[in-house]
Amino acid sequence: MSPRTWASGIRRTLTAANRRRQAVVGGWRDGIAERTGRVRTVLRPVTDTVTEAGWVVGVLAVALLVAGPLLHWPELLVAGLFLALLLLIAVAFVVGRQPLAARLDLARDRVIVGERANGYLTLTNPSSRRSRPLVVEFPVGAGRAAFELPALAPGAVHEELFAIPTEHRAVLDVGPVTAVRADPLGLLRREAHLSQMDTLYVHPKTLRVEGSAAGLVRDLEGRTVPKVSDNDVSFHALRGYVAGDDRRHIHWKSSAKTGTLMVRQFEETRRSHLLTMVSSRLEDYASDDEFEMAISVAGSLGTQALADGQQLSAVASHASLPSAGAQRFLDGLSGLTYDWKAKHLVDVARYLSLDELAASVIVLCVGSGVSITELRRARQYLPVDTRVIAMRCLVGQEPSVRWLGDLAVSTVGRLEELGVAVRRVSA
Repeated sequence: MSPRTWASGIRRTLTAANRRRQAVVGGWRDGIAERTGRVRTVLRPVTDTVTEAGWVVGVLAVALLVAGPLLHWPELLVAGLFLALLLLIAVAFVVGRQPLAARLDLARDRVIVGERANGYLTLTNPSSRRSRPLVVEFPVGAGRAAFELPALAPGAVHEELFAIPTEHRAVLDVGPVTAVRADPLGLLRREAHLSQMDTLYVHPKTLRVEGSAAGLVRDLEGRTVPKVSDNDVSFHALRGYVAGDDRRHIHWKSSAKTGTLMVRQFEETRRSHLLTMVSSRLEDYASDDEFEMAISVAGSLGTQALADGQQLSAVASHASLPSAGAQRFLDGLSGLTYDWKAKHLVDVARYLSLDELAASVIVLCVGSGVSITELRRARQYLPVDTRVIAMRCLVGQEPSVRWLGDLAVSTVGRLEELGVAVRRVSA
């Protein structure tokens, strides 16, 4: 074994171990949050108002007030009283109501990764008294935007234009707009919501896959399946007439030759139906870039199928995704994240619904963490008459296609190479 191969194997092992560690830690964190949810809800009015500095001052005040008399140390008692006085003064800064009204408007509620997204914030003082200067904040996804609002006269209006970062695919909750009242020392902080929350969908990058409908799904008029039916469009054979058969299907020429009534039989046809399966299991990807590419591949194939008039179904490792239209489909992909309890690809294939199993083509979008053996096992649980294609998203790799029986395994190194991959597997 060459040193380069040995080093590459070590890197893959360390990456896989790190991803497993992240999955375990994430599962523990979610479990703790679920168990302590009720307690945190009860204590929220206090925990949302008292800052970290306030808790430190409060604990010190109690400790000094207790330790002073016990140790017969008057200075400690004075210090405790001083800290308690600071907390009482801080309360005076946060009590009362703030007479403000806010309106938050997004220029667009759906953008593609990297596109510009702007919003407008309008603040009004509808009261008959002048408002105090304060800080206005509102969440934008995991971050927060803050503005210094000057004092507003009665009926005055203040406007702010802001930009929303869209470097990453996400579903961003914008708002609600919050008026923040706090004391100068930052011991207490009281928030008042002034508007409703809005949502911005940052869709994944997709591209038009020319010829995908003709290449992946050749059955635009319906593909026959090995199931005989008495009423369809694909003729199969003739059989003797049985009471109750539709007389419209009697074949009169054959009946005249044989002297008995003969009726047509048909093979059932299946409408063009694409199913995209995206693994949301952390260990199935060596990096976040692989996960993003898998989502973009699924999004590109799915939107193209809908544009071509095909039926679409979409699933992730932990749940089904909306697929009634291109917009809803991309909205679902925008919010797709790793799931700490996600099933293995084999288990996802095993527990697909009957409607999902009716697909004529199934595309598995996975990363480098899914082995060829696991892909083969997943194929065993999918219908034999369904075309199955595995899209392995390996960032920077050269595109290639490998056939494992009736399973096509395509490697995609860049999203722009998806069209080449589709043409290769459909050749």
